[in-house]
Amino acid sequence: MFGKYFELNEQTLNMIEQIGRHMPGGFFIYKAEDNEELIYANEATVNLFGCDDIEDFKSLTGNTFKGMLHPEDYAKVSDIVIDQIRKSSEKNDHVEYRIIRKDGSIRWIDDYGHYTETDNYGGIYYVFIADITDQHELDELYDLKGKQQDKMITALASDYRSVYHIDLDRNEGICYRGDQNDSEQSEVGVIFPYLERFSWYAKQYVDELYLENFLKFIEPDNVRKELENKPIIAFRYLVHRKDKDYYEMIRMAGVRHAKDRDDHIVHAVGLGLTDIDAEMREEMNKSLVLSEALNAAEEANKAKTAFLSNMSHEIRTPMNAIIGLNSLALRNENLDPETKKYLEQIGESAKHLLGLINDILDMSRIESGKMILKNESFSFRSVLEQINVMVMTQCSDKGLKYECKVAEDISEFYIGDDMKLKEVLINILSNAVKFTDAPGNISLEVERTALYEDKSTIKFTVQDTGIGMSEEFLPKVFDTFSQEYNDRTNKYGSTGLGMAITKTIVDIMNGTISVESEKNVGTRFTVIITFKNCDHEDTDDLSVLTEKKRADLKNRHILLAEDMVINAEIIKEMLGIRGAVIDHAENGRLALDMFNESGNCYYDAILMDIRMPEMDGLEAAEKIRALKRPDARTVPIIALTANAYDEDVQRSLQVGMNAHLTKPVEPDRLYQTLEELIWETKEESS
Repeated sequence: MFGKYFELNEQTLNMIEQIGRHMPGGFFIYKAEDNEELIYANEATVNLFGCDDIEDFKSLTGNTFKGMLHPEDYAKVSDIVIDQIRKSSEKNDHVEYRIIRKDGSIRWIDDYGHYTETDNYGGIYYVFIADITDQHELDELYDLKGKQQDKMITALASDYRSVYHIDLDRNEGICYRGDQNDSEQSEVGVIFPYLERFSWYAKQYVDELYLENFLKFIEPDNVRKELENKPIIAFRYLVHRKDKDYYEMIRMAGVRHAKDRDDHIVHAVGLGLTDIDAEMREEMNKSLVLSEALNAAEEANKAKTAFLSNMSHEIRTPMNAIIGLNSLALRNENLDPETKKYLEQIGESAKHLLGLINDILDMSRIESGKMILKNESFSFRSVLEQINVMVMTQCSDKGLKYECKVAEDISEFYIGDDMKLKEVLINILSNAVKFTDAPGNISLEVERTALYEDKSTIKFTVQDTGIGMSEEFLPKVFDTFSQEYNDRTNKYGSTGLGMAITKTIVDIMNGTISVESEKNVGTRFTVIITFKNCDHEDTDDLSVLTEKKRADLKNRHILLAEDMVINAEIIKEMLGIRGAVIDHAENGRLALDMFNESGNCYYDAILMDIRMPEMDGLEAAEKIRALKRPDARTVPIIALTANAYDEDVQRSLQVGMNAHLTKPVEPDRLYQTLEELIWETKEESS
């Protein structure tokens, strides 16, 4: 129809319009010569230009092909069309250009044309067009993003001396960015065998200490495995190259993350090599400085611990003498009232001083991280009974009423640190006694608040009707050295450490402690601690809770190992009151010899100081237990020492001692320990 004899008449126009109606895009015909006059344009073309009808379209475009194009595009498009027709045997052309619609908006057009010669019109083009504005803008966006990505990659790659794309499946690598100063660098854009190339590099230059791990790192299977759950992997190593030693890092990241692929496998990675020598050496210097600082801190901490241990021993030793002699002096029934009063005041002051020493040593212990929790089965009722006896005595002395309520669902035994629990409750209750005047009330209430699997949560509530605390002071109650009542501090004595120590112990036990108080009304402390449940038979419960039987100390032979003469004299006096016979050894070696030379079962018990010349108490106890004689394994050995820390007790028990008493020794506690252990030994041997 568009051949040599084409003529636009009524018949051909009707055919063209029928074809044009069914075309999705525009269709028009224009003359190649003169002013490129339009011969025909279909309705879709008119609509593309936003015109109302064909006349409106002719008015907008001047009815010419040139008038259809954006003025800036016409010359270029005309040259392209002529060039393509000249080169095409089919006389076809394809071009893209802009148009300006009637409303002034600009659209992009995709143009497919064909040139043919006719007798009536000369050369003509019949053209099919479509609006591709959306696609063109998208392509431009992708092109912009691509350029931005290239710039971003280049910027990121600047941190690396060389960057590669590695196809792990094909074992192929290609250098994306190379090191211009490296003559042995793989050529940019040239494909090379990945594993062979990097293995060669490693064997040539990587330090022997790092070589094996480097080769493992670059293995394709290892790379895939490591990148399964990591976005990036890296390996640092030392390089010997060009008479220079420096640190380098190889890093790899999946081109696509394993989780984003259907097979969850990394097939290709980006790989970068970077010089990190300055960074590594700075890091190593910092590590060295930190290591030296850590060593210095550890040495200082050891020195502090040793100092505290020595101070504990050195201070407690004379305190033992003061309290012991004072206690012995008070037993004299012929004392005049004034002297007795002075001795009682000396005793109270000495005990107060000892309490201050204990608080300071405990706080230092906590700060150095040396406080350790035990995790042992203990009798909960026994702990409460010991606390109640102590608190009831204090309350009785002050004219206070004390009450302890224990819920029925509290078990007989739990697993935890009974000594720390006892310390917490005694600290709180002692404070309640200290700051409550007669006729006041103090109570301890114990209840279980939760039972989950093998654990029980216990709540302890201590309430008093004492002087209370102001609302402003409450947030500071657990701070170190915090004291609200200076006058009370002077009257009762305090370091301001008791509550801070209590709070820290509760924290270490993974518990909580809170306080409510109203001035001149009273105070309530609530402690919540979780213990592990402990299964015990009822018969065991009864046996534990039954008061132990005691032996009479009269005419019992006791071996006392003590290097301080004054302390030895005090112990001899204390035990002499009960009729015991004391043999004194001035060090551990003499104690060992005296026991070894004695007859079987001659000694009923041994009191062993720990720090002594020649041989300390731990070694002496261990050697006694190792002797080849029947009573060596059964004779009660009791540590009697100023070493008061938990590990001191542990060490005593580890070498075979039966008990650990801390100086200054309370006479009743000494009597009870000796009497119970001697009774148990005699019962077991009979």
